Amino acid sequence: MPQLRIALSQMNPTVGDLARNADQVVAWTKRAVGQGAHLVAFPEMVLTGYPVEDLALRSSFVEASRRTLDALAARLADEGLGGTPVVVGYLDRRATATPRLGLPAGAPQNAVAVLHEGAVVARSAKHHLPNYGVFDEFRYFVPGDKLAVVRVHGVDVALAVCEDLWQDGGPVAAVRAAGAGLLVVVNGSPYELAKDDVRLELARRRAAEAGCALAYVNCVGGQDELVFDGDSLVVGPDGELLGRAPQFEEALLVADLELPAASTDDSVFNAGDVVADGLTIELTTLSETPVVPYEPLAPSVAERLSDDAEIYGALVVGLRDYAAKNGFKSVLLGLSGGIDSALVAAIAADAVGPGNVYGISMPSKYSSEHSKDDAADSAERIGLNYRQVAIAPMVDAYLDALALTGLAEENLQARVRGTTLMGVSNQEGHLVLATGNKSELACGYSTLYGDAVGGFAPIKDLPKTVVWRIARWRNEEALRLGQVPPIPENSITKPPSAELRPDQKDTDSLPEYELLDDILDDYVEQDLGRDQIVAAGFDPALVDRILRLVDTAEYKRRQYPPGTKISLKAFGRDRRLPITSRWRES
Repeated sequence: MPQLRIALSQMNPTVGDLARNADQVVAWTKRAVGQGAHLVAFPEMVLTGYPVEDLALRSSFVEASRRTLDALAARLADEGLGGTPVVVGYLDRRATATPRLGLPAGAPQNAVAVLHEGAVVARSAKHHLPNYGVFDEFRYFVPGDKLAVVRVHGVDVALAVCEDLWQDGGPVAAVRAAGAGLLVVVNGSPYELAKDDVRLELARRRAAEAGCALAYVNCVGGQDELVFDGDSLVVGPDGELLGRAPQFEEALLVADLELPAASTDDSVFNAGDVVADGLTIELTTLSETPVVPYEPLAPSVAERLSDDAEIYGALVVGLRDYAAKNGFKSVLLGLSGGIDSALVAAIAADAVGPGNVYGISMPSKYSSEHSKDDAADSAERIGLNYRQVAIAPMVDAYLDALALTGLAEENLQARVRGTTLMGVSNQEGHLVLATGNKSELACGYSTLYGDAVGGFAPIKDLPKTVVWRIARWRNEEALRLGQVPPIPENSITKPPSAELRPDQKDTDSLPEYELLDDILDDYVEQDLGRDQIVAAGFDPALVDRILRLVDTAEYKRRQYPPGTKISLKAFGRDRRLPITSRWRES
């Protein structure tokens, strides 16, 4: 059978930075060609970055994408790379679409193209448009209606885009009808915990359905709340794993494949016949002659990360890219001595370097000595920039003017801290990090314009119990590497407290976090109703209390900073409920 060396370029694009993204495509193509690749593939919408959201509806942006694609094809040829076909995701439009109510203006398409010898030689667009979870692609795109197949060195290579692999029928069924030897799928597949396991099994199943080898190239890096974990892979038609890229880092996955020769019967191509879900098949022949037989490379299969390492890696990448892509070189957070701020400080140091992390301890008259000591210990372990600003005089000035008591006084302390952080941010140019976790955010256990201030919230999608688990993992990892554990043991083991009144504990306002997180998982992640949760064995009164807290805190969540998505259902991106609503499960 003919041989083909493919290179999957797992790179980190930036939304809207078309020139830089094109530069990166050229650079990675040079690497791939230097390693003898016969075909190079890049991720979904790599020229524009992904997701572009409402930028897709802006005609000027669509046209800029199309111009960049044409210019990239010419540039690859000018730099001596034109002889190698390059598969690139970009933003296109359907020129023949008729404007119609209910369709996106300008008929944008999430498209893929093949560049060869200085020209765009083949194009197609995503057929299945996802409209669940973080995706809203019916708003942005019109579906593609053809399967593009390119003949490369006597092998037929079919192209599909991300969701086309996740849905039954469509392009996968058309690939079998076309008799292609390889299906290349370009992806912008966001990270969720353990998604790599799901992805591999999906690729194996679709390869069997298509009757051919399958190459899956995914992007990597952070885009607002989303993180893309890479994990590009190649499987044979029998499901054998032939190559796999690492998670959370840019990489070039090169794989040598033996593939069936293209059929001599081309009657299925270019006939305009519909073969599956309204799709036609279009063949573009680039080269008929197989490559001269060569010694294949040994398969490269990167080691998988543990669940905790995955989560931590996603948190670091999410913060690193949010800061870098938005022009921040340094970050700032309040260091309370508690577990949340200690973990965020460790994440920040790994993301932007400890010298670019600034921590402020802001003790009040209720702050314990151990909390002050733990905050200083955290800063020393990490090596970040640390200072202490006592807030008692500022709080007293407010109290003298307003005579606040009770909960209002407690929240005032949090708001003075928030104002302090934002003031330093404005003065010194740091990105402020909110340190709240998902359990607190679910129950509204945070103060608007207080501990909820900031530009980014790294652990907003981590339940409190997972915060403890990841903190322990990070310390164990440091010990394994012969480093100082970054998180003080006392921050992990002591009972959590906001310390806004004497002897306060979180359990004064919330149940034990192990119990709380179990109920929140049922209600938030699984969308179970009150009666289903009670039937699972939880106390009805406790369930009613927690659900009431969650339901009435939607207005707070709407005003919380963005943060890295880890779970199946993150607040903001996935779980979107009305603020004003009389519906109560209880």
